[in-house]
Amino acid sequence: MKTIHQWLSEYGESHQDHTNKTIHWICVPAIFFSIVGLLYSIKLPLIIGGISINVAMIVLALVTVYYFSLSKTLWIGLLLFAVLCLWLCQLIEQAGFMQLWLFCVIIFVVAWIGQFYGHKVEGKKPSFLKDIQFLMIGPAWLMSFIYKKLGISI
Repeated sequence: MKTIHQWLSEYGESHQDHTNKTIHWICVPAIFFSIVGLLYSIKLPLIIGGISINVAMIVLALVTVYYFSLSKTLWIGLLLFAVLCLWLCQLIEQAGFMQLWLFCVIIFVVAWIGQFYGHKVEGKKPSFLKDIQFLMIGPAWLMSFIYKKLGISI
């Protein structure tokens, strides 16, 4: 199994261009959020501690375990972002201006267009075309920069 440093280094190889990096700072969190939102829209007939459980909660619990296996510190930031995404999903549902799933489909499509444009500018294929696991590394790659700025080791 690759270490977090190996994953981040390999991911970074196809993310050197400033424009592509900037696009990733917008699109990777947007894609993460949109996937959470789509999964949040799938309600389960289960209530635990007064909280209605949805598929996003279960998947994010598993994703958190995956990130924990990669880094004993980085997973905390990713968990906090996941909780923020869940909270935003709840707010969007409560606002009722648009169905959450539709809002997330629009974000998902626009963000992926942005991602592919960024890689066109970079001149390199997206990492996930080499290994699907890189879809999970994008958020960790961005979080690693935040950790570095804060002086937290990953």
